[in-house]
Amino acid sequence: MIPWEQLDSAPAPGGKHDLRLFRRGQEFSIRLGHNELMNSRLSGSEKALATLSCGRIAARKKPKVLIGGLGMGFTLGAALKSLPADATVVVAELVPSVVVWARGPMAEIFGGSLEDPRVEIVVEDVARVIEAGGWDAIMLDVDNGPEAMTSTGNDDLYGEYGLGMARAALKGGGVLAVWSQGPDKAFAKRLHFAGFKVEDHRVYASDSGKGARHVIWLATKTDVPERGPSRKRR
Repeated sequence: MIPWEQLDSAPAPGGKHDLRLFRRGQEFSIRLGHNELMNSRLSGSEKALATLSCGRIAARKKPKVLIGGLGMGFTLGAALKSLPADATVVVAELVPSVVVWARGPMAEIFGGSLEDPRVEIVVEDVARVIEAGGWDAIMLDVDNGPEAMTSTGNDDLYGEYGLGMARAALKGGGVLAVWSQGPDKAFAKRLHFAGFKVEDHRVYASDSGKGARHVIWLATKTDVPERGPSRKRR
């Protein structure tokens, strides 16, 4: 068995532990403390985040989508395959080192997607980028889903204020897609309360169609009166 080799580490904003990048042969792992956040062998649910949401808006003229969290690039790669040539794909990544890893040791996994002319990488809190508005789709694979692990600040992103902000930033009929490690009834209720039509999809973590499943929420902006964010961010 080939041992894991730690390649680099980076501070996790607001967290108690560093993010650490490991490699074992051709396999990569990003961990927070003892918890593995992502593994290059398990890309199925990250791809589904993009294919499910982009399938709803790909027919639009010049669709503009936002991906929150670069990770290992699986959501980005799937989005580029699903979207037309006139699309704009903005990726917001909070940790600068993750972008460095994507262009360095993990470049082969990304397969040139960062050089696609449709792509813009922004090193910024995704909440700030959401506020720019005009999005046809917003895909969030930030932290561990609605239950924040990396940064306590992500609690606001998935709370009442953050969901109201996301809804206000979407075009009519736009989609907010959220990845989660598992079900969360309270989060589903918050999506409904924020004015979304909500679907949840259970998808396999791997491409093999076996093993653990994750949850993808598809929340479509409805025509109910605009509520907007209802309170100040903490």
